[in-house]
Amino acid sequence: MNVQRFTAATSREALAKARQAFGEGTLILSNRPTANGVEVVATAEDSLATLESAVSAAGSRSGNTPQRQPQAQPSYREVASKVEEDAEQLAMSTLSFQDYVRERMLRRRAEAAQVQKPAPTAMPAPMPVSAEPVQAERPRPTLTQRIAMDIEAQPQRPSTQRKAQATPQAPAVNKIVMDELHAMKELIEDRFNTLTWLGQAKQNPIQSNMMLKMIRAGYSPTLSRAILERLPEEMDASESVRWVMDVLERNLRTDADLPSLHEEGGVFALIGATGVGKTTTAAKLAGLCARTYGPGSVGLITLDTYRIGAHEQLRAYGKMLGVVAHLAHDKAALQDLLGLLSNKKMVLIDTTGIAPRDPRKRELLELLDLPEIKRLLVLNAGGHGDTLDEAVGCFKGTSSQQVILSKTDEAVKLGPAIDACIRHQLLLRGTTTGQRVPEDWEPAVAAKLVRSSMRSTGVSAYDPKTSDLGFFFSQPANTTAHKGRMDA
Repeated sequence: MNVQRFTAATSREALAKARQAFGEGTLILSNRPTANGVEVVATAEDSLATLESAVSAAGSRSGNTPQRQPQAQPSYREVASKVEEDAEQLAMSTLSFQDYVRERMLRRRAEAAQVQKPAPTAMPAPMPVSAEPVQAERPRPTLTQRIAMDIEAQPQRPSTQRKAQATPQAPAVNKIVMDELHAMKELIEDRFNTLTWLGQAKQNPIQSNMMLKMIRAGYSPTLSRAILERLPEEMDASESVRWVMDVLERNLRTDADLPSLHEEGGVFALIGATGVGKTTTAAKLAGLCARTYGPGSVGLITLDTYRIGAHEQLRAYGKMLGVVAHLAHDKAALQDLLGLLSNKKMVLIDTTGIAPRDPRKRELLELLDLPEIKRLLVLNAGGHGDTLDEAVGCFKGTSSQQVILSKTDEAVKLGPAIDACIRHQLLLRGTTTGQRVPEDWEPAVAAKLVRSSMRSTGVSAYDPKTSDLGFFFSQPANTTAHKGRMDA
């Protein structure tokens, strides 16, 4: 093996001399400072390869561990260990040799450890080493905790640190999971009850036909099922129709036992959505009061400053009845007018038509927030059930809500309006049937309204068939829609 020493003032010059001697395949064996500068021990890469092949051939011929050369083997180990130190101290650029020496040293250490290790036995698979400190063993998680961990792990597997941070929030997660499980349990029970009820309804043709008749009349599946679940089984078709109509009549609240609005008197504000007929209804009530107690017993106020011609329309109605219509722009003007008209038998306030989702609705309700004002909600009898529900919910007051059904002559089906009044426990004070003032006003008669709603209107594209009843009850019933007690 050709090994030479090169001495120079700096390590750069010594490395240059070594490369001049051995070429590009120069291997640096050592590098140390001396009194004269830097001493570098180097050899050629071919010499080291020749040495390795000779040692391997000798070992294969002898069949045992090859004999050590007098000086090559010890010097190689010493040089290898020294190169590690020199590489760390001087940061030499001979990366190829350093990698080679590291590889051989690691291989030899592994072989030595394998020889010293006892015979292998069945051992469990090693657990992954965690970078966190060892903690005390935690109790086994419950079923709810395992479900919570599975739900959290579904979108993305959290790291160990993230799990440790989420541990204090376990009670909140458990509560959410328990709420979800209870909701799922209620949903499953409701679905099974619905399927059971539908099976019984199919076996009972009278109950099935009555359900179909009520839904075709515009009643909601929630109210229809609540009534027909109490239908006696021994009734025939005609008796079941009378029984259902009787239940609807008893649950529809009207002012049959109370004085009519113009006889009761007081301050009434008519509220509702745009186009439901508030101004015409106010004129009809004013006409009834003026015809009974004289024109001087009625006061008219309008708050509608948005709609063009609103004040002129009410003023025209008032002029026809001999009553002056006043305009109030704000709450102070309204209070002044109420004080001026305090001696009147009946004061009617016509308000601006506001959609339930209009932000101006709050301003209107605050303007009418006076103790002497009673609110009358005007509902279009021909409106859709969802539209009526939204209007009732948005204009609902703290006291018992009083309503007037307008345009009953234009309604194809009265079922949705009667259904909304029953489910929301509204007090029906009257109905309007046309544009004539005040002739087209009718008191609220439950029997008449229910009979009109149950009349057959002919074939409609929106009427379901018997086979479609399952679709109406495929969703869970809205149990919060009917909070009152059903009088069956």
